[in-house]
Amino acid sequence: MSKTTSSLKPLFESFTSENLNLENRTVMAPMTRGFSPGNVPGEDVAAYYRRRAENGVGLIVTEGTGINHPASVSGASIPVFHGEKALSGWKNVVKEVHEAGGKIVPQLWHVGMTRKAGDLPNEEAQPVGPSGLDLSGEKVNEPLTEKEVEELVEAYAQAAADAKRIGFDGIELHGAHGYLIDQFFWERTNKRTDRYGGDLVGRTRFAAEIIEACRRAVGPDFPIIFRFSQWKMFNFDAKLAETPEELERFLQPLVEAGVDIFHCSTRRFWEPEFKGSDLNLAGWTKKLTGKPVISVGSVGLDGEFTSFEGANTTSLDGLVDRLDQGEFDLVAIGRSLLMDPEWVKKVRDGRADDLLPFDKEALKKLT
Repeated sequence: MSKTTSSLKPLFESFTSENLNLENRTVMAPMTRGFSPGNVPGEDVAAYYRRRAENGVGLIVTEGTGINHPASVSGASIPVFHGEKALSGWKNVVKEVHEAGGKIVPQLWHVGMTRKAGDLPNEEAQPVGPSGLDLSGEKVNEPLTEKEVEELVEAYAQAAADAKRIGFDGIELHGAHGYLIDQFFWERTNKRTDRYGGDLVGRTRFAAEIIEACRRAVGPDFPIIFRFSQWKMFNFDAKLAETPEELERFLQPLVEAGVDIFHCSTRRFWEPEFKGSDLNLAGWTKKLTGKPVISVGSVGLDGEFTSFEGANTTSLDGLVDRLDQGEFDLVAIGRSLLMDPEWVKKVRDGRADDLLPFDKEALKKLT
């Protein structure tokens, strides 16, 4: 093994947790692509994910896919996770990935108040959220009733059950970036005074009930990954937790509900989450919960994630050092893998000179 590939060895060690075993520490980050006409993933989508599995990605997390609710997504080409056609399409995705030796989980998603009235595929469906407030705090709709909240919880559970039934290797719940679950977390968008609102811990109840319902639907051995973030779309400085103590209070109900792995979304993996420590959000989450964690944020690129502009390749040394020290367990790669299905294989084989810079034109096709 050359010096280059030897120094990257921690990235290619196997990963074993209570419910999930992977050949290496690489994860394909979820990235909305919008290539599913009629909200149904087709053969091209299956081939897109298969190419990543063939080239050594340890775990694939699909793009966000909408649960069974009329306002779960905001586009006619964004995949959903309900109905015979869509689930048949996803079953084919699973088949292709498994045939290539990979593992894959769907990211179960509801966009909440980021949806605009009149958006496809259901133009008549109104955006929904805990208090009917958009990310700026402006009132757009009435708050969800408790009955509507309970129906949403069951929709997540049904999607989890379907994921297991059609052969996925687990699920990821999207609780980040200002979408529905995160809107319950965030004080700006959750002004409720019932059991789904209140203080930081009270605002975790919706997510905890979703996790519990999904756990009941899939049993004890099916992995549940939970993705969360501090930042929101259009508000990169937002914070759910200002201190490690607040983060611990926030995470504990989610742990108790049944999360196996936390996917900790940051825009730059190397940035400390709190003053006085070099740990990033994933590092703090692992320290506070003892659960395995996925770190993410501009891996392999010199341009941070903002609006998918171009970026050049950069060294992985700092990333691998932190992985080797146990700060986090898995590494999610976004734009680099969107650009190049062979990224993991090239890194593994020491072919750094063959890595491709990110070109935003890649967004226009399924490479």
